[in-house]
Amino acid sequence: MAKKPVTTRSGRFFRLAGMTASVAGQYAGQRARRIFRSEEDDEGARSESYTRMADQIVDTLGELKGAVMKVGQIASQTQDFLPREFSDALERLQKEAPPMPFEVIVGQVESELGKPVSELFEYLQEKPYAAASIGQVHRARLHDGTDVIVKVQYPGVDESCDSDLKQLRMALKLGGLLRMPKEHVDQLFGEIRVRLKEELDYENEARNLELFQAFHANDDWIVIPKVFESHSSRRVLTMELVEGDHISEVTPEKYDQDTINLIGHRIFTMMADQLFRYQCIHGDPHAGNFAYRPDGTIILYDFGCVKKLKPEIVEAYRNALISALEEDYAALDQHLIALGARVESQPAVDEAYYAMWRDILIQPFRSDTPYDFADSELHKHVAAKTTTVFKYLDYFKPPVESIFIDRMIAGHYWMMKRLGVQAAFREELEKYLRQTPD
Repeated sequence: MAKKPVTTRSGRFFRLAGMTASVAGQYAGQRARRIFRSEEDDEGARSESYTRMADQIVDTLGELKGAVMKVGQIASQTQDFLPREFSDALERLQKEAPPMPFEVIVGQVESELGKPVSELFEYLQEKPYAAASIGQVHRARLHDGTDVIVKVQYPGVDESCDSDLKQLRMALKLGGLLRMPKEHVDQLFGEIRVRLKEELDYENEARNLELFQAFHANDDWIVIPKVFESHSSRRVLTMELVEGDHISEVTPEKYDQDTINLIGHRIFTMMADQLFRYQCIHGDPHAGNFAYRPDGTIILYDFGCVKKLKPEIVEAYRNALISALEEDYAALDQHLIALGARVESQPAVDEAYYAMWRDILIQPFRSDTPYDFADSELHKHVAAKTTTVFKYLDYFKPPVESIFIDRMIAGHYWMMKRLGVQAAFREELEKYLRQTPD
């Protein structure tokens, strides 16, 4: 029997508090039993315990949706934030969330827009067009015949944001899952909170849509939906229906390799323009927020998570990339300090450590020969070296100002891989690294 949706702040608190108590109990039990185990047995038992705790936390986050689920999605892309077992389980939150009952959605629309659904729309389709962490999307038609999609925020999500984050952080701490100093955790959760507060404000998203339409006004190959302000509010956002193919529908029958490569170059241009020219990035680059057309058009959805970057952060990022390409690791060390990724009080990092990561991450930019993203194992090489991070755990910290840049790049890498792009980006990258902002 399905559980009743949790739509009140107190209901969310008690569900999360129960999860926290259970996780804390499991962790305490695991520590107590460790006394009687060998090191090898202890490693296996700890992994099994982490997996059990992660499954419980992930199930609760998926059920509650909202801020905690969004944090889970971010954490799954920040591999040094949590143990591998937890990151693996969190990847489930990247999939579509189970939908909220339609009567809850209708109640939210009518409460926000102040009119019955029948007066607002010719129809509002009951089956969700998409379901996500903080809201649900439904197809609809305005009375003038315009086809639209209506993004509706789940009730109770915004009021519960702060308490949700506090409870999740406590669960991770009591479960022995946070592996960073308190100061770094404070910075990371502070940044996530700011982005979430923005994402929970659909009026802010409407402004972001207009901003990115202006950014890409001359890019006729990028389509960004128009907002209908008359049918929008802080928790309801109505946009024109702009359809394209989901990445799973980009098949050889509809898209030849030249078109896929063209899309790959356009994805790179779009990403680099946002980072280096506009200094403002689309910070939620998972597959569901993009669609494609056989003429090479790219459609962008969901502008709730937008990160405006400080010019000095973009400059530090640019300089770090230049130093890495030129194998100037002393300079790279200094630029990472400027970026906020390296603890300044610690001595310089061994250049061989930087060289190892540089040799892995440079692969798509090694030469002017096209790189085949479909066959790329770059992510596997990164995963294989993650244990080396522990040697320098005190030297690095979460780069709070640039964490969404890293998230954007990782998201675009996975899109290139799933699309099967074959392209060389070295020349394009160097062009952006040597240009100044508009």
